[in-house]
Amino acid sequence: MRQNPLALLLRALRLWQQKRVRFQTEVDSTTLVDHEETFLAFRKVVVAPGPLQPPRPGAIFRVRFRFKNLSATANRWLSLIPIPLILAQPGFRSKTWLLGTNSGDFIGSYDFDSVETAQQYWDSLPLRMMRKRAAPGSLTSEIHQT
Repeated sequence: MRQNPLALLLRALRLWQQKRVRFQTEVDSTTLVDHEETFLAFRKVVVAPGPLQPPRPGAIFRVRFRFKNLSATANRWLSLIPIPLILAQPGFRSKTWLLGTNSGDFIGSYDFDSVETAQQYWDSLPLRMMRKRAAPGSLTSEIHQT
């Protein structure tokens, strides 16, 4: 499914105008431990559900990767750029950014309305851009129903 970046930016602007977008100033101190690596959360954005959405997310989509040409510090700043394109995705509810303390790998942990909308995100513009920047062999993803 090809997405029009201008349409996504307009949808993101509408969500902000409706006051449905919120950045958590203090990210939950949640850590993930995976194969002896600890991941610390450093940012979270949440979109309040609209009237046609379920009250709670129905799926978690997680992607783990390492950037081939960027340091972890550079990516923390550059990861701000696609936020409007991410939060405008169909069924998107939240994203938490996590960084591996030893490897510098990143995890994006997303909440979506359903497994179907989480699966559709794989072909979205923001994820296609991320896949192009990921180091070969470093990308893994998983979807879980909640």
